[in-house]
Amino acid sequence: MLLFSPPPWGGQPSDKGSISNPQFNFIVEDVRSKDKIVYHYGHFEDSGKDENIEKGAQVLLTVDEGRRKLNSRLHSAGHLLDICVRNVGWDHLEPGKAYHFPDGRNPMILRQKLYYISSEDVQCFTSHLWNTKAVPQNELQSKPKELELEASKLISKGGKVSVSILPYDKASELCGGSLPDYIPKDSTPRIVQLGYSLGCPCGGTHVNDISEILNLKVSQIRTRKGVTKVSYNVE
Repeated sequence: MLLFSPPPWGGQPSDKGSISNPQFNFIVEDVRSKDKIVYHYGHFEDSGKDENIEKGAQVLLTVDEGRRKLNSRLHSAGHLLDICVRNVGWDHLEPGKAYHFPDGRNPMILRQKLYYISSEDVQCFTSHLWNTKAVPQNELQSKPKELELEASKLISKGGKVSVSILPYDKASELCGGSLPDYIPKDSTPRIVQLGYSLGCPCGGTHVNDISEILNLKVSQIRTRKGVTKVSYNVE
């Protein structure tokens, strides 16, 4: 049985699809998670069918394959960009917030953005960033092409994308020795690893192999108040 992926798992859109059995077909348009309960929003193809659903009835879940694959490519591309940023000499920057949304799918998100902050100059990381170091202007102009070339090389080479649910200590080890503070120490984090790179806590969907990303295009890099934003897409 296929499962729907609801936000905010990994900063990507939810799946769409259907929930059906011989008596009804419910079109799933959005999925939300609240208080550990997953809510499916949508409509019945035939009005009035919702009155005849029996509790405990067996149903078939069907996921929109095209949407799932695109979301997975975008999400894995964001993780690949993490690797590329380090490989092109920006290893002093630390990944921050990430949004893996297709353009135009969410009016509140204006393209996919990956945020980086300089780990050397951060004084406080709560609701504000205190960072005075900016990326040189000439690097903002040259890095998009460097990142694209590095991504192309890694995509051509390929590599297994693995997803594991691990004890906290094992997860921390796979991620380089530490995990973000928001992950409880008594939890079993879900870790995603691209090839032989360091793992990363993530709840989103991903491709099975790096080669399935196909391509990665960096459209813009901007720095403001010490936060560098990388906008990217997959074609």
